Amino acid sequence: MNAAERIQELKAQRKAIILAHNYQPPEVQDIADFVGDSLGLSQKAASTDAEVIIFCGVDFMAESAKILSPEKIVILPESDAMCPMSAMCTDLELGPMKERYPEAAVVAYVNTSAAVKALADVCCTSSNAVKVVGKIPQKLIIFVPDRNLGAYVQRFHPDKEILLWPGYCPTHHDISVREIKELQRQHPQAKVMVHPECIPDVIDLADNVSSTEGMIKYARTNEAMEFIVGTEVDMTYRLSKESPDKKFFPVPSAVCPNMKRTTISSLVRALETMSPEITLSPEIIEAARKPLERMMEIGHGD
Repeated sequence: MNAAERIQELKAQRKAIILAHNYQPPEVQDIADFVGDSLGLSQKAASTDAEVIIFCGVDFMAESAKILSPEKIVILPESDAMCPMSAMCTDLELGPMKERYPEAAVVAYVNTSAAVKALADVCCTSSNAVKVVGKIPQKLIIFVPDRNLGAYVQRFHPDKEILLWPGYCPTHHDISVREIKELQRQHPQAKVMVHPECIPDVIDLADNVSSTEGMIKYARTNEAMEFIVGTEVDMTYRLSKESPDKKFFPVPSAVCPNMKRTTISSLVRALETMSPEITLSPEIIEAARKPLERMMEIGHGD
């Protein structure tokens, strides 16, 4: 029995579902039941009758799955698959900021820990951050943890003051203007798609700024046949599967090492041992669920 067959056997025994983020290695994406963005995957898992969620991603994603499916067992195959941006904002740091600006609304990007979400007024994704900030009544916003996404949102809401937390995604933050322009030189007919976690100067070069799912829709519906992809490199694998007649060119340096920690061997081990399991207190789950629910009431973005 090979590894793939073993995974299918164990998955049936455990009544498990395998979720893989768009940035996971191709072989992990191929074996997953669902591939997508972090919140969308958690929502999908919550709607199934699976008893176990194997989340191939990073820590905050598995926590979000647990928040939305507290009755299910949630496994993160590699416990050291941590999001560095999420780690840049802790509840111990956010608490004093809230006290300093009591009139401000805290908008927490889903790329945050459960403990940080528990302190937020509302959550947002990269696809609906602009919409969320526009819908809430407060004029002063504490936006955590991504300063680049927050700065992008500020462009659409000049009437609001957004206090930017100094966090960032190293993978997106390091995508440079030079790299995008070089790809444009190599592929002059290509449209440029970038994630809003990129720096402002890179966003200014883009034909389309959107979440990973937004990129899929843009590539599918745009008449262009070539696209430069300003996000994690393995997004091009999903894009190529969704639009096989088109060509996608990644930024070669845009590799998230934490997204590459999960392997087929990790999956086998996780299903065999049912670990490492994500555990959250009932109090944190309840507090963190509320801002997620408020976000979902506001609705999707791109």
